[in-house]
Amino acid sequence: MALAVALIGSAVAAQGPASGPGAPLTPEPAATAPQVPVRGGGVHPLTSEDLSGWLDGYMPFALRSGDIAGAVVTVVQDGRVVAAKGYGYADIAKRRPVDPATTLFRPGSVSKLITWTAVMQQVEQGKIDLDRDINTYLDFKIPPRNGQPVTMRQVMTHTAGFEEAIKDLINTDPNGSLPLGTYLKRWVPTRIFDAGTTPAYSNWATSLAGYVVQRVSGMPFDDYVERRIFAPIGMRTATFRQPLPARLRPLMATGYPRASEPAEKFEMVVPAPAGSMSASGLDMAKFMAAHLNQGRGLLRPETAAAMHDSSLARVDPMSLIPPLNRMELGFFETDINGRSVIAHLGDTENFHTSLHLFMYERTGLYVSFNSAGKEGAAHTVRSQLFQDFADRYFPGPAPTGRVDAETAKRHAQMMVGLWEGSRHSQSNFVDILNLVGQTAISLDDKGGLVIADLKGPGGEVRKWDEIAPFVWRDRNGHDRLAAKVIDGRVVRWSFDMVSPFTVFDPVPAHRALSWLKPALIAALAVLLLSVLYWPAAAILRWRFKAAPSVSGPALRTYRATRLMALLTLVMLGGWAWFIISAFSDLDKLSSKANGTLWFLQIASAIVFVGAVGVAAWNVWLTWTDGRKWTRKLWSVLVLLAALLVLYVAATFHLLAMTVNY
Repeated sequence: MALAVALIGSAVAAQGPASGPGAPLTPEPAATAPQVPVRGGGVHPLTSEDLSGWLDGYMPFALRSGDIAGAVVTVVQDGRVVAAKGYGYADIAKRRPVDPATTLFRPGSVSKLITWTAVMQQVEQGKIDLDRDINTYLDFKIPPRNGQPVTMRQVMTHTAGFEEAIKDLINTDPNGSLPLGTYLKRWVPTRIFDAGTTPAYSNWATSLAGYVVQRVSGMPFDDYVERRIFAPIGMRTATFRQPLPARLRPLMATGYPRASEPAEKFEMVVPAPAGSMSASGLDMAKFMAAHLNQGRGLLRPETAAAMHDSSLARVDPMSLIPPLNRMELGFFETDINGRSVIAHLGDTENFHTSLHLFMYERTGLYVSFNSAGKEGAAHTVRSQLFQDFADRYFPGPAPTGRVDAETAKRHAQMMVGLWEGSRHSQSNFVDILNLVGQTAISLDDKGGLVIADLKGPGGEVRKWDEIAPFVWRDRNGHDRLAAKVIDGRVVRWSFDMVSPFTVFDPVPAHRALSWLKPALIAALAVLLLSVLYWPAAAILRWRFKAAPSVSGPALRTYRATRLMALLTLVMLGGWAWFIISAFSDLDKLSSKANGTLWFLQIASAIVFVGAVGVAAWNVWLTWTDGRKWTRKLWSVLVLLAALLVLYVAATFHLLAMTVNY
């Protein structure tokens, strides 16, 4: 892909200037400096000249073909800027180009690295113990699960066991932020996994860590990171404050869903320590350089090593699936070509970012986009840019190995089934996404793995080759996939791109889409036909002047059954409308939706339970008053349909009676 992009993109002029290639990362980067020496034995030397030429061919084509407005790329090595490049536009309407030194991007969850650095500073000062009950530092309580508390180490490695928290994640109201303590105390997400056993990414838990820093340091979180992190290493444009301070507002890049679509407002990230930072590309270069140089200016070398080295992070082995990438203390591995790489990714609705540190090569790569682009193109470009950068400058052998054909088929067969990701909500209406979002594994005609949800950069379903027992490699890429086997049964799997913070566990039989999907389709068909038959029968009776076949209580129950069938369909339609509209715009997943959510839950409880009761009474009357067998059968089908709808609503928490999610 790199060659194709470079060849096509070379005809496209580079957009935006490079700023200070080869410059030392001081608060005011120098304009010129010697080129960085070759490292890593790559086919191409990592020099400013080679890298700038490659990026100038790669990025403009990627932006234009992906309908992405703009991007910033910075690369550092040995404490110097190799390249700092802006591409496309920070503001399309004003034709303002991206400037890597001054244009602010929103790195989303890459902000967490600032928060984790702050935590480790407090560990150095003896104010935080990574393995102590986190309640020690709080003015509210995190309930234990199976007698086990949460520790800061588990928070930093996303193994505290919290379910996903989505409400008030991002909005565009300038007054839409909440004080950190208020946000955290209003609802503690349910711990759905035992501590230390399962990686499950949590923005809420990261915000909890920021709150601990605020409490033990005695400084508001925004003040703390400015004084203790940004100022010491000269990150002059960086801030977590929302809305932006007046001096920084003119520097902010505008966010777009796609370059061809209207601009959107500044995004307010409510769990601020998890993702509210704004910063220029060169300021992020300074942050990378500090961590690549043993935390210089921020941390002691031994503290930085604890953040960067998996052997020192002391992650609970129960949460790991060797040999896949794993969490460090805040960073996570994205090893490639035999190189040790730690990283973080970040996304708001409009900004999409990645930061990768090649630890032994002392090289950092940062890229951020101000639009998702066509079909989420920014996600593909940032992933491919990292892989192509590594292949060009730090190549190495791909994982190799072979499992005999019969064993490979047997292992693949053991993977077949439905699986759900560990990062999910479970105690509220968002649980319904776990029904429609189940990941299916099947086999191709040669007995190989087929995971339709895992697609390559071109949209093709990936092909997996088993290179060791229960370890597969993407035939056309770098990712590995591996499974954990206990007592001859696959109990968990993941793949490199997400394995540090998400694993896949078997879907319990009572929640499996394999039987619920056809059952729901049949149930909805029965309810819809019942509703349609009601007016059709009435028209026919009127046309032929015929009397109803039943009267009295039986007639009233017959009509009530049809009415409840109609109301059931209406409520299901209401849920579908709410979920689709809300998840297409996170601004709607806020306290503003409380009224709608309460109505849907209360009305659904009344309608779904009522439908079962009325349908059951109709079955009794139909079977005891001598009606034809066809009517008896249909009455039973209607009851079963109503029962299934109630079962799904209860099992997937549409009736949870809460507006916390």
